[in-house]
Amino acid sequence: MKQTLLYAQQSCRLNLEGFPDVSAGHSPDTLGIITSWTLDWAGRPQLEGRLDHLAALINVVLPYARYLMSGVARPFGTPDQPVEIAPAGPGQHLLVLRSGQAGVGPLEVHLDDAELADLVRVLDSLRLDPRLHLQPPLPQPLVQPLRLRELRQAEPLAQRLAAPVGGLAALALTAGLASLAPLPEPAPHRATSAAAPTTAPGATGINPDRYAAPKTSNAPTNPGALDPTRPVPQTNADPSQPPTGVSPLLAPSATSPAAPAPAPVPAAAAPRTVFTPTPPSGPAARP
Repeated sequence: MKQTLLYAQQSCRLNLEGFPDVSAGHSPDTLGIITSWTLDWAGRPQLEGRLDHLAALINVVLPYARYLMSGVARPFGTPDQPVEIAPAGPGQHLLVLRSGQAGVGPLEVHLDDAELADLVRVLDSLRLDPRLHLQPPLPQPLVQPLRLRELRQAEPLAQRLAAPVGGLAALALTAGLASLAPLPEPAPHRATSAAAPTTAPGATGINPDRYAAPKTSNAPTNPGALDPTRPVPQTNADPSQPPTGVSPLLAPSATSPAAPAPAPVPAAAAPRTVFTPTPPSGPAARP
């Protein structure tokens, strides 16, 4: 039983005719063998062809629309293929259809953005229709996003060079401002004389008192030595040993003679009273 599938939009309509493939177990409402297809555009001649022409139309138009939506307008198809599409200006697209019959020239169709969008919707409805069971199936374009290298090619040259040129300009400006900054003045150097200066003792940082012999005080440390009249107790039998209770600093040594005892200090005389009382000049006081 012959089946007809129709996919229509405002500016175009795609009509498929065929039969279910009974040998593959298809149901009567499916389409497994396509006998013909026609594409009608408003105000343009009707297009028809074989199944390979329909597959070529899907392989060219859908990738072109995908790149165009990403901002990369690039042509698809080659002169030796049956379908070719390329941008023809702002909002304009040129679709070239080549016939397989001899003596028939290529057909050029100019589409705007709306007509191209209707054609893309019709082809998407065709390849996603569950009633269509073709062997081999219709081609399925890639659905992954574009690569970064492909997106960079869509950017204008001035926009791609703005970042590196701006970085180099900032680097040159920074280097120029740094070169204008004044350099710090060098520290003044002290003039050195040819002759060696005379340094005072201790000027070299060495303390002379550090290596001098310790100074001993001649003042007696024994309180009893302050009184010359006080006898010094002697408890040791050995005359070479200093007496007990006497400071070693005051003890006589065997090699040095004994120091003479200091002379006694005479006691100070009592002061005389130079005040003489005088009797009062008035009448005599009564007893």
